[in-house]
Amino acid sequence: MARSKSSSAWLHEHVTDHWVKRAKAEGWRSRAAFKLMEIDRRDRLLRSAMTVVDLGAAPGGWSQVAAKAVGAQGRVVAVDLLPMQAIAGVEFIDGDFNSDAVLARVQESVGNRPVDLVMSDMAPNISGIAATDQARALHLCELALEFARTALKPGGDMLVKVFQGSGSDEFRRALAVQFATVVVRKPDSSRDRSPELYLLARGKHA
Repeated sequence: MARSKSSSAWLHEHVTDHWVKRAKAEGWRSRAAFKLMEIDRRDRLLRSAMTVVDLGAAPGGWSQVAAKAVGAQGRVVAVDLLPMQAIAGVEFIDGDFNSDAVLARVQESVGNRPVDLVMSDMAPNISGIAATDQARALHLCELALEFARTALKPGGDMLVKVFQGSGSDEFRRALAVQFATVVVRKPDSSRDRSPELYLLARGKHA
């Protein structure tokens, strides 16, 4: 089947993208790794010995960065419905993080360690219908926040991708209810034309 003009254009942009080329050269699973690294440099988000849960982790760019940062004394648990190749220092749980069964597996994995950081770089499958895609993206954000409410320790942090549009301001306000501070980040490695932003929520209320 022949590719559409739009899919061919995306493929060309992807394979010629500076960050994609750099990710391949440096051994990162995806260009998304650079987004997390930039946010971490600015906000000092990742620290040695932290416990991190990465929601919607596949193909694993963020988990790679987190595992390197937290070191052998830390723990990174990655969760996704999609398969993900093994990463040293990362435990992968396949399944829907919103299900009780997967929540139980995450809890078993972290043991008695409090979760310091919940990360979500999730995006929905794109339908091409703007209103539908925005609603799906927002739903994923809401599910990630619900998970963080349950799993994250008091004082813990959350980093979540949102798409500017209907409901995004309301979601930011919902974060502000649960956390002491919420700031917006747009990494250089995020495409300029992309409506994606990252909300960094710090200091979860008890």
